[in-house]
Amino acid sequence: MTTDDLILQTLYNSTLTEELRDAEIEALANIITVRDYKAGEFILQPGASSLKDTLLILASGDVEATAITGGEKMTLHMLKPGDLAGIIGFVGGSATQISATVVAKSDSRVLLLDRKRFEGLLNTNPAIVYYVMRGVVRHVHGIVRRMNMQSVEMSNYIFQQGGRY
Repeated sequence: MTTDDLILQTLYNSTLTEELRDAEIEALANIITVRDYKAGEFILQPGASSLKDTLLILASGDVEATAITGGEKMTLHMLKPGDLAGIIGFVGGSATQISATVVAKSDSRVLLLDRKRFEGLLNTNPAIVYYVMRGVVRHVHGIVRRMNMQSVEMSNYIFQQGGRY
């Protein structure tokens, strides 16, 4: 599979582009680059600024997002192809707001969408920017819903255990 085919296939399978037409997805693909990561390699880390303005879209491989909570490392999510990372920096947040570490668990390929290149579409294709940002919001909403469900499940479990501890 060529790099161009990989980019298009990943974009077509991502919720990020579900409102875009084929020609708009192809225009978006033209500003995306691909980076390969080896197993164990860090993709994003708190305080790191190399990809601070870049949206990452997993194309292939196994990637894990973790955070340190209460002194312990906790898995937030195992990304699947089409999933996003680096959202805070991409939408303009500072590197200090990033608390998750994203690491390749196996050899992985990641699409990189640079914010400046993306914003360049505002002049030529504003609809792409609008619909992609709607896709980012939908993705974030899905993350929040998943985390809320997990919190409720944990609370129910603790409540059901009652005084057994």
